[in-house]
Amino acid sequence: MKKTLSILLALALVTALLVGCGSTTTTSTNTQTATTNTETTKTDDAKANLKVGFIFLHDENSTYDLNFLNAAKETCKAMGFSEDQFIYRTNIPEGQECYDTAAELVDAGCTIVFADSFGHEDFMIQAAKEFPNVQFCHATGTRAHTEGLSNYHNAFASIYEGRYLAGVAAGMKLNEMIEAGEFTAEEAKMGYVGAFTYAEVVSGYSSFFLGARSVCPTVTMEVTFTGSWYDETAEKEGANKLIANGCKLISQHADSMGAPTACETAGVPDVSYNGSTKDACPNTFIVSSRIDWAPYYQYVINAVLNGEEIPSDYTGTIGTGSVKLTEVNEQAAAAGTAEAIEAVKAELTAGTRHVYDVSTFTVGGEALSSYLADVDTDAAYTGDTEVVLDGYFHESEFRSAPYFDLQIDGITLLDTAF
Repeated sequence: MKKTLSILLALALVTALLVGCGSTTTTSTNTQTATTNTETTKTDDAKANLKVGFIFLHDENSTYDLNFLNAAKETCKAMGFSEDQFIYRTNIPEGQECYDTAAELVDAGCTIVFADSFGHEDFMIQAAKEFPNVQFCHATGTRAHTEGLSNYHNAFASIYEGRYLAGVAAGMKLNEMIEAGEFTAEEAKMGYVGAFTYAEVVSGYSSFFLGARSVCPTVTMEVTFTGSWYDETAEKEGANKLIANGCKLISQHADSMGAPTACETAGVPDVSYNGSTKDACPNTFIVSSRIDWAPYYQYVINAVLNGEEIPSDYTGTIGTGSVKLTEVNEQAAAAGTAEAIEAVKAELTAGTRHVYDVSTFTVGGEALSSYLADVDTDAAYTGDTEVVLDGYFHESEFRSAPYFDLQIDGITLLDTAF
């Protein structure tokens, strides 16, 4: 009897423990579910109330600003925001107007403000200090990592890789023209219309040149500057000057249709920037490289919604989808160009090829073995960081904005007033 009673009591105890354990597990699951639902609700509420402001130097007539504008619209749609949550301000000069516009966007309820031009930086920093609860993100700037503001950030992308790939397309076109007897290999000269002599522009035309020379080893290049990011007349005049100088192909780092239309009129092949010019220049447009800003916009917005830290410097890459090329215009490009671009792109992505491999260029007739770059951008522009490592110049790795400012052999500057 006692044994039977003991067995019954043991069974009762086990049953109680099992019920208790089951009850605890259910409560824990319910608690976790409730917490997750609460967090989701908070995120949804934050998203519904979020407003994002954009400051553009020009408007949709500038290929540069249109690129940013399209990325913003893409982000708005892709992330499920309503159109009134994204506020756009165009034609904002690189002056006090930028600060005033940033302040107006904050007054309108924006908790994230993006600006797209180098000269906006001082005024974005001013706004960041004035409004510490708003995140200010600036493309092409250099001072975020030295200002030490938790709400001010710089962003760029490894567009030098995109320009290098576009250069490969240019080199292949030159080879095709040489083989067709249009000119000799020694006459393979390209022209480049640049805006300013900033490192961003120097890095761009140097990488483009190196890409072309990787397939057309005799190529040289002349560069002219306009002193403006957007001046259609000056850009057209610059392209025509280069063509008159015997340049067989033209590229650019300036924002209007001046250079591409000059090329179409003259029948000279053209590699544009920030988007396709095929519709206006079907016979001469080859390809274009650009930065896709949508990945960065989405990254920042998600960070704000999730309460995550935004780095002071962000460099988008081919891998993040931030560096892109348009489709090759088969009507103007050399045969096999698209396939060649993809092959080199794979090497860049894998790290088996580097744009600024120091074995592929010289400076003043000498190989480059060391370079102290001014990545901290102090007032004296003092070189302070060794950027030649492992046999190549590490562009946009120590800060997001370009700092390759060397004048490599094979490139001639026609003017440097800007």
